Amino acid sequence: MNYLRRFSRERQIWLLSLPIILWVLLFAYFPMYGLIIAFQNYIPGQTLFGNWVGFDNFIRFFQEPDFWMIMRNTIVISLLNLCIGFPAPIILALLLNEVKNRAFKKTIQSLSYIPYFISWVVVASILFTLLGSDGIINDLLQRLGFIQEPILFLGEGKYFWAIITSGNLWKEIGFSSIIYLSAIAGIDREQYEAGRVDGLGRFGLIWHITLPGIRATIVLLFILALGGILNAGFEQQLLLGSPTTRDYHEVIDTYVYRFGVQLGNYSYGTAVGLMKSLIGLTLVVLANRLSKRLMQTSIF
Repeated sequence: MNYLRRFSRERQIWLLSLPIILWVLLFAYFPMYGLIIAFQNYIPGQTLFGNWVGFDNFIRFFQEPDFWMIMRNTIVISLLNLCIGFPAPIILALLLNEVKNRAFKKTIQSLSYIPYFISWVVVASILFTLLGSDGIINDLLQRLGFIQEPILFLGEGKYFWAIITSGNLWKEIGFSSIIYLSAIAGIDREQYEAGRVDGLGRFGLIWHITLPGIRATIVLLFILALGGILNAGFEQQLLLGSPTTRDYHEVIDTYVYRFGVQLGNYSYGTAVGLMKSLIGLTLVVLANRLSKRLMQTSIF
């Protein structure tokens, strides 16, 4: 009865939300019935309820010769994005919050989040122009006498992780900082006045007022980021990777695309994708429970 009374009070909000709820059910939940092919040897055109193979597709992935290489690349790239890409927007938001010149602040904001809307195809073209064997950086280094022969930045695997992390950071930092700037804007200004009266300087205000004020936002976004720990990218690896860098750029998503979609192994590709999603869900639930216990902050 309590649910019915609450629904009656909030019926206008529910009516406004109805199109979005239907869209999610139709395009996000309904297609999930196709996950059953992960437990089959599915052939297009045949029924979805035949030729069951159980967990064979999952076991096959763990037995692949490239399994450890794929997992290493996925985890390393994801951790680099998490360790560098997660705190960077927070730092940028804190710095922008200290800028008093409104015009300068808005200019920096605009310049920092414009890359988010640039396609990875364009970004890859820019990187090839900058880092190619006859690119701008090699040409500059040769003119300055630092190197005699061009460095194959995009042709040697040892540079790939640094390049992909830098590209992800450049694209994401500005847009992600908007969330933290919005959280900072919600902090009561009187707290800053009280802090100044108590003798806090700029760094003291940031440490004792700003960071605690956006702690809930940081924790929630960190939990969500943990859920995507195996989402190391897809487009950037396909566009920037080459056969010579495969040992460093091949991740789960590109592996599923090459060996699952392109070769027609749909059941195998679905099994690998499902395994990745289940690991992400498990990490979110565990991180959420830990955050709820230690910080009294959680998503659900």
